[in-house]
Amino acid sequence: MHDDDRWRQTHLGRLLGHSMRRFDERVLQLMADDETVPLGLAHLAARDKVGAAHVHITRHLALEGSRLTDLAQAAGMTKQAMGDLVNQCEAWGLVTREADTRDARARLILFTPMGLAWLAAFKIAVARAEEEFRAAVGDEVATVVALGLEAYASA
Repeated sequence: MHDDDRWRQTHLGRLLGHSMRRFDERVLQLMADDETVPLGLAHLAARDKVGAAHVHITRHLALEGSRLTDLAQAAGMTKQAMGDLVNQCEAWGLVTREADTRDARARLILFTPMGLAWLAAFKIAVARAEEEFRAAVGDEVATVVALGLEAYASA
């Protein structure tokens, strides 16, 4: 690679993307090893059947439930792609669809008890992955990175 070509591999967007993928992979790996994760889901995570796309539901599904269009918008996905993801998570027992009491035509996607157990394990895995990040780069750098990313994301 030429000196003037290196920027393509080291620009901030690429580093952020690579870091996010690495972080999500570590979270899923920790969940695969977590005894509190329902066994079937832990096996799916261990066999790489649960991926970053599934993390979108974990991150964006409101505890009180979400409509498919709202969930897709929050995750930055098309309604069709989110619908496929919800179907898969529903088959795994993570979520269910129920009538929306505010609109008889709409359906709400909700976590099941197994989905809530998954969410609790996700929270623990995220905290462990953040601890590992702090250990790898140091507390000061980790704090500066977190503050910088928070400021950048909210701008």
